[in-house]
Formats: sequence, structure tokens, C-alpha cells
Amino acid sequence: MIEISHLSKRYGALVAVDDVSFTVAPGEVLGFLGPNGAGKSTTMKMITGFLSPTAGTIRVCGHDVETEPLAAKSRMGYLPEGAPSYGEMTVRGFLDFIADIRELAGERRRGRLDDVIGRLALAGVLEQPIETLSKGFRRRVGLAQAILHDPQVLILDEPTDGLDPNQKHEVRALINSMAPDKIIVVSTHILEEVHAMCTRAIIIAGGCVLADDTPAGLEARSRYHDAVTLRIEDPVRLQAAREAIAQLPDVATVEMTEREQRLTAFPRQGRRILGEISAVVAREGWPVNELHLESGRLDEVFRAITRTAPATAAETAHA
Repeated sequence: MIEISHLSKRYGALVAVDDVSFTVAPGEVLGFLGPNGAGKSTTMKMITGFLSPTAGTIRVCGHDVETEPLAAKSRMGYLPEGAPSYGEMTVRGFLDFIADIRELAGERRRGRLDDVIGRLALAGVLEQPIETLSKGFRRRVGLAQAILHDPQVLILDEPTDGLDPNQKHEVRALINSMAPDKIIVVSTHILEEVHAMCTRAIIIAGGCVLADDTPAGLEARSRYHDAVTLRIEDPVRLQAAREAIAQLPDVATVEMTEREQRLTAFPRQGRRILGEISAVVAREGWPVNELHLESGRLDEVFRAITRTAPATAAETAHA
């Protein structure tokens, strides 16, 4: 496991990470979410041993990162934000360099190099200097060095940031393929990553953990949870639908967006309204283009949880 206990990092009066505790078990993909400056990258750097904490402990697979650094780091693969590397090196030269550092030799070395080169489709660029590669290929090289020694733990800081949709899909597919056999922590501010990869999510802001739940659990905190959205392209019938649905006994409020030709009905506490609304739609014969039950909107939950964090961080730093 990864075991983080009361972890803090201070730079003078500035509190970058404030008393953070959590664990990550095998098979979990933990999304580490937060706005820019929340403390995500600082926490990642402490887990991987690049920064020493001001207070607290970090154990990786039973090894304390501060007192047993080599044992802990040998079990981790780390992709820092931006996938930094040595631009003048060729891809082959860089991966050989990482294999040397990781003390890979013989058949295992050959097997691991072949695996990552094939898995990340790097065969066509092996002789190119890394600085000549596209951003997507540089990110692939960064992932290759992180998984080259087949680590038990992967720490990935913004692994898809700046990639195009196809490249993001490839990186997410790779992470999902490795997830059952590893402990994976993915730092991101891209909320769609949570649905695409994560079994669990921590929201951090102002250096503090503000939420720790499954994606479904976080969505259940949204006011859109169990709301019903429908779209009708006819403006007259959309208005008629709004008036009729607002009269249903289990509907608390109805919000309409005319530009998008849709309305959303919110249930009273503990009520389910999909059946009622579906029955009204069928009875009235409205030409509905879309009708669905909302699971919740993670972006709304994220904003609600983090919007007070900057003031909290400032007060903490001042104190």
C-alpha cells in the first residue's frame, strides 16, 4: 500500500500541504484532484522522495520514503508533470539510460524494453532525439521510463495534460490496462479523467484534503443527482413542458436553458421523478430529443468543495 500520515510541507509562512493523510491499496486508481496551486504536485514529489516533508510519514509497500529511500523508490514509477527528460538523447538512448539506473540486465532488460517500446508504440521513433518529438510522443517516452522496471506503484502527475483527444484516449487506455495489478495515483485538474480512469478520487485545495470518495459518491453530492433533463427543440412545447413538469408533486424546481433547448427538473428530497416525467411526456406527446436521469455533475461538486479553499489557505499561511 501507499500510506500517507499527517503529511505537511511548509515554505516559511506558506503552507503548501497541510496535514494530509490517506492510503491507496492495490488495484485502486486514485485521482488526485485540485485547482492549480492546490498542493497536488508537491504531494507527488514528497511521495516519490523528490521533496522532504516538513512533517508526517510516507510508506510505500511497507518502506518509509525518508529512512528507506532506495527500497521505496525501487517499487515506484514516476511521471513528473510535463514528462521531463534529456532532449538531446534519442529515445533508445534514454530508455537504455533508465534501464541502467534501474539495474535491469540480461533477458529481463531485453524483455522490459521490448514490452514498453511495443506497448507505447515507440519503435518508429527510437533513433530520434527526444526534443524533436511531438508532445504526445514525449509523454509516451515519459510513461515508458516510468513503467520500464514494472513497478508496483505508479505516480503520474498530469499524464494527459496538453494532449489531443486521441492521445488522451491512448494514455487512459494504457493506465486502465495496468490498473488491476498496480497501485496508481493520478494527479489531474481534468475532471473527465475521474470517469475515464479512477476508482476513487481525493479533492485537495489549499493544501488540505477536502473530499475522499468514489466518483459515484462525489456525484451523489451534486444537486443534479437524480434530477431529470430533457431537450425539446420546439420552443413553444419546451415552455409547455416546463409549466407541466413544475406542477408535478415530487418536483421541487425546474430550470430551463432556452439556447440549449433543454430543461432540468430537480426532485424534492428523497423523491424519484423520472417515472412521473416519462409518463407526462408520453401522455402529452412532446417531441423529446433527449430524456435522461442525471447521476450528478462532478464539475459542480468540485466547484462547491474548492471555492472556499483559497481563503482557507491564506489564513493558514498567515497563521
